[in-house]
Amino acid sequence: MSEKTTVPWWYWPYQLYKWPVYIPLMLINSIVCAILAALFSILISPRAGDFWGKAWAKITCWITPVIVKVHGRENVTPGQSYVIVANHQTGFDIFMLYGYLGINFKWIMKKELRKLPFIGYASEKVGHIFIDRSSARAAVKSLEEARQKLTKGSSVVIFPEGTRSKSSTIKPFKRGAFKLALDLELPVLPVTIVNSWRIKRNGFMNIVPGRAALVIHPPIKTCDFTDKPEELMKTTREAIERGNKPEFARN
Repeated sequence: MSEKTTVPWWYWPYQLYKWPVYIPLMLINSIVCAILAALFSILISPRAGDFWGKAWAKITCWITPVIVKVHGRENVTPGQSYVIVANHQTGFDIFMLYGYLGINFKWIMKKELRKLPFIGYASEKVGHIFIDRSSARAAVKSLEEARQKLTKGSSVVIFPEGTRSKSSTIKPFKRGAFKLALDLELPVLPVTIVNSWRIKRNGFMNIVPGRAALVIHPPIKTCDFTDKPEELMKTTREAIERGNKPEFARN
């Protein structure tokens, strides 16, 4: 069940900005950045194209507007690849992580998202990973693609809940992210997303401005959990739960 949010006095005046201004700006931002991301990926490199993906995410936060606080940057080692594991509150998590995490990473996306106009093609050229859930064999092939791309400091982001909680509640985790980290012998980097559910509320395009946060926790070495994915999952969840506090978005 989703948590209830109070409606502030400015909610209805904000609609006068959102529909005639924010929505058109968001559409233009998405198309322009997707085209630039694809072009830069083809002509220069996927990493150059990825710059425009991050720009797209930051611009989205700016025009909403959303202030994103980031805690724990000191826990990230430059050049190290991680399996980044985060809780998943709403679709706005994508903009927060992509724009502000400060790590070169690949998304694991449902293959259906490849059909999105502009964004799907740009995501493919940048190097994000489309996972086919139609069969176990197809899923294994997708994860093998992830294995090949996680080199030279490139990481991957996975939401182990598998679906959006639409609240501050963290749903049960699935084992896939932790199995991948163990197979690749990469550290898990727990990240807590705070207050995204207050930005993207229930309802079509029900976006409001506000404050949110990313809390980056110390990485967890998978060598300490060989053949123990359940314990790795439990330790990661406990770390994410420790950061799940609204005050992180204010301070």
